Formats: sequence, structure tokens, C-alpha cells
Amino acid sequence: MITPAGPGSKAGNRATAERWQTLLEQAGHKVSVVTAYNGEACDLFIALHAWRSHEAVRLFRDTWPGKPLVVALTGTDIYRYQYEHPEQTLYSMQTADALIGLHALVGHDIPESVRNKLVTLFQSAEQPGDLTVGAASDSFHFDVCVIGHLRDEKDSLRAALASRLLPFESRVRVFCAGKPHDANWENLAKQETQENPRFRWLGELEKGQTAKLMADSQLLVMSSVMEGGANVVSEACRNGLPVIASDISGNIGLLGEDYAGYYPVGDTQALAEILVRAEGDTEFLEKLRKQVGQLASLFTPEKEQESLEQALSLAVRHSSGRSL
Repeated sequence: MITPAGPGSKAGNRATAERWQTLLEQAGHKVSVVTAYNGEACDLFIALHAWRSHEAVRLFRDTWPGKPLVVALTGTDIYRYQYEHPEQTLYSMQTADALIGLHALVGHDIPESVRNKLVTLFQSAEQPGDLTVGAASDSFHFDVCVIGHLRDEKDSLRAALASRLLPFESRVRVFCAGKPHDANWENLAKQETQENPRFRWLGELEKGQTAKLMADSQLLVMSSVMEGGANVVSEACRNGLPVIASDISGNIGLLGEDYAGYYPVGDTQALAEILVRAEGDTEFLEKLRKQVGQLASLFTPEKEQESLEQALSLAVRHSSGRSL
């Protein structure tokens, strides 16, 4: 399995690769996770990221034309690179024997010619531990968390900007955790912390610190403008943490069409209004909590392992048919 993110990286691709390695090894497979591929022999190849891994995909297909290939599609593959870099991205999609999509609407957003190879896989999250969601030490405030690397695709400061529009008496505070994509994003986060008394950027957190941040929050905001299916949404659902999400395919494909916590993507005023509602309307907040709780069973390791095995079986079947 190849991933663009190296060992020790907190990028989503790395976390996904390591989780899949664990799940596949639990199922009896032997898995090597690499960041570079030089044509080594294997029974099956999994590439995370159609565009970033396209050279490895091409080398594998040229070297081992009869072997099964699985390509996992990221948000940038689906919503950016298949248009900006179509030759490489579509090659990976077309040459794969199976594709993995991380939310239920991926099939609407990829070429019809490859939809028969698509397996929908919901990324899993661990069962919550002893931390109780919403049990913050400072019960006066209404704390909102934003979790993910700071970059354009995540629209990472949208909740911070929305918090500037809240009425004076609002108790909302926004805590943002994540590594900045570049110096500009770091400067923006620092500047927002200095200028906005409701906002604090926490930097990149360790796993346990992120879990505590979620437990201390009343709400998670997922503000992305493009998303392949964010694992933090899985974590929120498994922890019973209500989510306010932009109305993009990558969020709707996880939370469902009837989820009550959407706002129009990029709309700061609309996000501010739904934050006010969540803070002041206990019935609304409880409805969101109930909805994420009902979704929690979608995001178990057992379900994810089952979907991985489905993708592997489909790839083997398609590769066998191709080699006949």
C-alpha cells in the first residue's frame, strides 16, 4: 500500500494507511506501507490518492499487468485533480480494478465508466473512552472545535469568521486544532487569535489531546469546500458530538440528506446563524446529537474491515477477468 504521507505524519492519508494496515493484518493479510514504489512484487497493490500516486500506479500496472490494483479516491482527486490533472488522475481511476470512495455520494462525482468498480467505505473511529462529550470544565462557555490541517480545502477559519458576527452576549468560543499548510495559513491563524477574542488556534495536537478537545466541546464545525469523507466526522458521530457541516457532497455523503446541521458552503453569515441556534436552542442541539448517534454504527472498525475486504475481492475478480 502506497501513501504520499510519510511515517510520523498526522496527515489523513497516513492515518488511513496505518488503520487499513491494522485492519487488513487482523484479517490475515501481510501489508507493507510505503511512500515510494520501485516495482516490487506483491499479490495486490493499494494506492491512496489517484493523482499523487499515479506514477506508482503506472509502474505497478506496467510491471505486473495481471495483478489486482485498488485505488482509494481522496477529496482532491474527485473534486480537483480529475479536472486539473485529468490524464494522470483518470488513468489511475481507469486502470484500477477497484476504487474506494469514502462517502456515499462519490459515485455521482466520478465518471460513469468507472462507477461499477466503486466500493463505498466509511472510515471508522474508536469507541469513545472515559471522556464525556460536552463535559467541559468551563461550563459557562459554549465551545466549538474545528479539527484538521489549516488549508484552503478545509476553509479552516470559516467558524472563526462566523464567531465575529455573533451577538455580544453569545458564549461561543472557537478552538481550532491543526497544522498550517504553509506560512500564510500560520500567519492567518495567529492573526485571528490576536484579533478575535472568541478564537484560539491550538496548533497540531496529539491524538489524546484531540480527543479531549472533542470531549470538551459542544459542537464540531466541518467547514470544508471539498472533502473526500473526513474521518473527524466519523469520530464525532462515534463520540456523540453534534456536527455543523458545509453542504458539500463529502459531508452529505457521510451525514445523510436529512441531517439538520448543514449551512451553505462558504457562507459566514449562515454559519453564524446556525451557531446562534445551536447555542440557544437545546432541542435543536439535541436533535443533532441524536442524529449523529444514530449514524455511529456506520463508522465501526468491523464495517470498515468488511468494506476493505469487499474492495480486495472486487479487485481480484476484475483482474482475473481482465487477464483471461
